Amino acid sequence: MKQQLCRVLLLATCTLTISACGWWGGEVEIEPAELVDFEAEKKVDVLWSKSVGAGLGEKFNKLSLAINGDVVYATDIEGSVFAFDRKDGHSLWSTELEAPIVGGVGVGPNHVAVATESGEVVMLSADDGTEMWRQQMSSETLSPVQMNTDMAVAQLQNGKLVAMNISTGERLWTYDSQIPRLTLRGTSAPIVAANVTIAGFANGKMVAVRNDSGVELWERRVTVPEGKTELERLIDIDSRPLYIDGVIYIVSYQGKLVAVSASDAQILWSQTASSYQSLAAGFGNIYVSQANGFIEAFDQRSSASVWRQAALENRQTTSPAVLGTTVVVGDYEGYVHFMSQVDGHFVARYRADSDGLRGDMVVVDDVLYVLGNGGRLVALQLN
Repeated sequence: MKQQLCRVLLLATCTLTISACGWWGGEVEIEPAELVDFEAEKKVDVLWSKSVGAGLGEKFNKLSLAINGDVVYATDIEGSVFAFDRKDGHSLWSTELEAPIVGGVGVGPNHVAVATESGEVVMLSADDGTEMWRQQMSSETLSPVQMNTDMAVAQLQNGKLVAMNISTGERLWTYDSQIPRLTLRGTSAPIVAANVTIAGFANGKMVAVRNDSGVELWERRVTVPEGKTELERLIDIDSRPLYIDGVIYIVSYQGKLVAVSASDAQILWSQTASSYQSLAAGFGNIYVSQANGFIEAFDQRSSASVWRQAALENRQTTSPAVLGTTVVVGDYEGYVHFMSQVDGHFVARYRADSDGLRGDMVVVDDVLYVLGNGGRLVALQLN
């Protein structure tokens, strides 16, 4: 049975002092950087705020929100799914699944998918939250289920991709990737296009498979493990691939940030990087939230490092999001940090949830939507 390494141990996502847990000889203390003072250049306005059930819980669950059209979908750890109007935050519906939820919300044409702690994928109607179908998986689904108009694809912790009919839940195919014995707790989320699904795995490989059959079109190793111990050789791809103009950008933990041609799977460039968070793009840059908390901008074409913001070191920064002229990340204390896309300097800061932030943030129409660990859902605008 595959061992799993929880990020609570490896990356200090829940506490600042990490126990040895048997195979480390003592305690490792990781001190987060103190917040730096700066003169705010912009004001953060709260458009609305809502409470989302019991929040994300104590385990490392990102439970990222999702937006489809004018509706924001969010969950809590206890099994509640909520739909809110994106413009003013009023409640549209809520559903109780009576089972703990992991992995966040996936949205389709008129569908909302969540995954339970026991490994079930549950599909709901986006109109009113009624249950459409359930499918039991062979492992946890720790990232949001991804969909196109015909199918839903779940990426499992055990290295499998499972494609299901979006209307009935009938299994269409399964793709199995051989992954290492020791991995981070978490998975990438695939890109599900019209004809192909692209996914990254804990073995440092990215694959493209046909949507009609699940047959592999190509496979590309994007990073190679280094070091003598299993911990040193962890190279998980937990970030969702980012597709821009025929190029796929992907980053791995203790590995590389890589640009890959989508047409022939050739590597266009690579840079040393270490991240388990998804990427963002803007101003011709690719933004990376490094595992050590540094935020770095790489030139999209040349791979050159444009700037690096080191003031958030060890603050367990979230995936970046792009809002107007800024790039935005959250941290373990619940602060949202707004940085200039030009040079990375801070322009604003706002505390969204005193219990911290883990989930991915979403930007729509120049509004930033944030779901905090304590269950506070907030819509922010920068002025």
